Amino acid sequence: MEEIVEGVNSMNLSSDSYKKNRIQVSNTKKPLFFYVNLAKRYMQQHDEVELSALGMAIATVVTVAEILKNNGLAVEKKIATSTVDIKDDSRGRPVQKAKIEILLCKTENFDELMAAAAEERGEIGDADEQI
Repeated sequence: MEEIVEGVNSMNLSSDSYKKNRIQVSNTKKPLFFYVNLAKRYMQQHDEVELSALGMAIATVVTVAEILKNNGLAVEKKIATSTVDIKDDSRGRPVQKAKIEILLCKTENFDELMAAAAEERGEIGDADEQI
């Protein structure tokens, strides 16, 4: 019995730490590249990041994931779609919204690409100082 309790407790701990690398994307609150850069930072810290969105923000999540994939920084591990019931305040009844969750893992050469990008930014800053 004690082994079962320990197993359940360890599952709860792992699910809590899993939520630390989740980004809930809005298509109105922040610009697109805010989420791209935030996802890069999360992948540096946690090796993977989960992008999540509802409704109209789904297009933003897909765009962020595609930018990271096309730049060779991430590969998709899992994509999940579902619907969630949200209470609409104006109508007073529940409304279903589409939901997407995309789990991205960093590629093998992620660190090299990030280092090259940082070096490139450093060179650009040095060139500006010389002018």
